[in-house]
Amino acid sequence: MKLIVGLGNPGRSYADTRHNVGFRVTEELARRWGLALTQRKFNGLTADGRLGEQRVLLLKPTTYMNLSGRSISEAFVFYKLTER
Repeated sequence: MKLIVGLGNPGRSYADTRHNVGFRVTEELARRWGLALTQRKFNGLTADGRLGEQRVLLLKPTTYMNLSGRSISEAFVFYKLTER
């Protein structure tokens, strides 16, 4: 499994700032791959799918960027991921 995380800050005041480029990239990948970032897990929104033989999890933390490590850590532990 590959975990792809898009970092950003929640809220309208950050929506169109450079700080949310990660959110926009994750949303675009979801769109291109036909996935929906709607499942609430790991203090974020997730989309789970396959690209060929590879399982992929998109994660868009709903925490502020400086707290996103918690969200990522939860996903790593849950899926027993070891590679970065």
